[in-house]
Amino acid sequence: MSYYSRSPPPLQHPVPTHPAFIPEPPSTPASPQGYQRFASSPPQNQQYAARTQYHPPPFQPIPNPQPQHIPDFAAWGMNDTTAQFGMHLGQTAVAAGQDYVQKNFAGMIQVTMLKHHFNVSNSYVMHKLRLVIFPWRHKPWTRKVRRTEAGHTEWQPPRDDINSPDLYIPLMALVTYILVAAFQTGLQERFHPQILGSSATRALLVVLLDFLFVQCGCYLLNVQGTGQVVDLIAYGGYKFVGVILTLFAGLLNLNPTIYALVFLYAFAANALFILRSLRSVVLPDSPANVGTVNPASRKRRISFLFLEAVLQVVYMGILVRV
Repeated sequence: MSYYSRSPPPLQHPVPTHPAFIPEPPSTPASPQGYQRFASSPPQNQQYAARTQYHPPPFQPIPNPQPQHIPDFAAWGMNDTTAQFGMHLGQTAVAAGQDYVQKNFAGMIQVTMLKHHFNVSNSYVMHKLRLVIFPWRHKPWTRKVRRTEAGHTEWQPPRDDINSPDLYIPLMALVTYILVAAFQTGLQERFHPQILGSSATRALLVVLLDFLFVQCGCYLLNVQGTGQVVDLIAYGGYKFVGVILTLFAGLLNLNPTIYALVFLYAFAANALFILRSLRSVVLPDSPANVGTVNPASRKRRISFLFLEAVLQVVYMGILVRV
């Protein structure tokens, strides 16, 4: 019996498929411990990038907010404490001025009052202009009143009462006067932009002087309920209608005599309009005032009305000289 010895087959080790050397990944901002984890083996291009030198992104500083500009008060000879005190004092003065105006003048001119005087219609404007230019045969001159839901009485708006004063016609007449005056100086080859400012200043000063004269006269004559401030300003602004007619006569290069006649007619029409309109203010016809004005006081008030009417020639003479 023969015995044959057989050696076992040689062992075959598997060939590894992973790389023999895995470099240590560099430190990145996303991995503070110095390692970078992968869910699987990184690709070849990423292994090559790992072998290269790592270049971190450039540092970008966070911009600081710009500080607020603070004036250099030292250049004006003041230190910071004095400047801050001055600014605080100025702010306090402005606040006090606004409070004073709100308390003393807010009751004189209100927004609702202005809305009332601008409540006009096309028909009212046409009839009012005809009344201002031809006031000779107009009757009556008394204003109409209406009763509110609360039981109080108030004046009807201009669109419902031809005798009610408005601010639309005086304001439009003021602007038209400034433009016509500038146009006239342009035709005379002496126009300058300052003409617009000087004409506006002259017109506002005339209206202010007329208003102050009426207010002072009513105060000295002890006229009770002298009417609203806006009413008196509106009555004083109707004179610009006659002034515009006179300026148009000058633009037509009429005879000086005709120009003077146009001016005198405009003055007479405005004087009668003011005389009849202000009568309801100086000599009111309400039952509460009947019998409270003695004959001597009534005579003085009538004289004051005539004086106010005559002064219109002075005001209009100043306005037509452009």
